[in-house]
Amino acid sequence: MRRILLVEDNPDLAFGLRTSLEVEGYDVLHADTGTQGLALARSRTPDLLVLDLRLPEMSGYEVLRELRRGGQDLPVLILTAKGEEADKVQGFRLGADDYVVKPVGVLEFLARVEALLRRATPKPSMAVLQFGDLTIDGERRVVAIRGADVELSPLEFDLLNALARRRGALVTRAELLKEVWGYRSSIESRTVDTHIAKLRGKIDRDGLSRIVTLRKKGYRLR
Repeated sequence: MRRILLVEDNPDLAFGLRTSLEVEGYDVLHADTGTQGLALARSRTPDLLVLDLRLPEMSGYEVLRELRRGGQDLPVLILTAKGEEADKVQGFRLGADDYVVKPVGVLEFLARVEALLRRATPKPSMAVLQFGDLTIDGERRVVAIRGADVELSPLEFDLLNALARRRGALVTRAELLKEVWGYRSSIESRTVDTHIAKLRGKIDRDGLSRIVTLRKKGYRLR
């Protein structure tokens, strides 16, 4: 049974979300403060974290920052009333995998949870791909540049691997959303753009841009 940690201080909303998740067969842990949520995330090893941003004691941003600093790479779905683009970008930069603005319908919420869990499921072994001095080992899930390992999050690895498997061909944002995030329907492309920017920051070296942007179309690996 998949375990989900819900960190939400609104008791009515938390009750509704927890009930919906449990009906779908998930084991749900609940915390109503950031401090408690961080402690449960560290001690109970959930498969997914649903995280509000405005929390007592410790904000959702602080919880996320501490989790990523500690090396925990569990999928994180931010659920919040803060819908400004700057808030979303900050959440993604801190390591969030998806971002939902309240109010959200139960069906959409459950679909996003399912998609994140599906993406986090270990994938079959894949071949080693080589792009110049960039090596992508799909079986070991290791990326190296000139033999030196590059530290990527699981999502960043999946994103790079999706580009690499096209062997330089264009990959649209919609294709990446479906393949990497598991979405069946279109959502805001800013999700892809933000994670591409983070990935570029890790693999672009020596003045070489390895990911090419094709305006209004998508991306390809150079």
